[in-house]
Amino acid sequence: MVSNISRTHILAIYKSLLRESQKFTNYNFRLYALRRVRDAFKEHKSLQDHKLIKKEYDFAKDNLEIIKRQVIIGEMYKTDKLVIENQQ
Repeated sequence: MVSNISRTHILAIYKSLLRESQKFTNYNFRLYALRRVRDAFKEHKSLQDHKLIKKEYDFAKDNLEIIKRQVIIGEMYKTDKLVIENQQ
């Protein structure tokens, strides 16, 4: 039996992934993560099969945990900002 995942759950995980991706201190990691999250959700936006939706939702939850861990590790090894970043 596949549990029904509502649109609200999907939007919540999407926002959480974007919010966590914004926390990367490294410019390149931050932009890659944001781009990858947006692209993945756009790619799968037309899914209709509940099993595939559940699979992708679980994959997104796993990736959210990975991003959280990577952000913590990235904060331990801070580097200088790049030239293209706003240096205020």
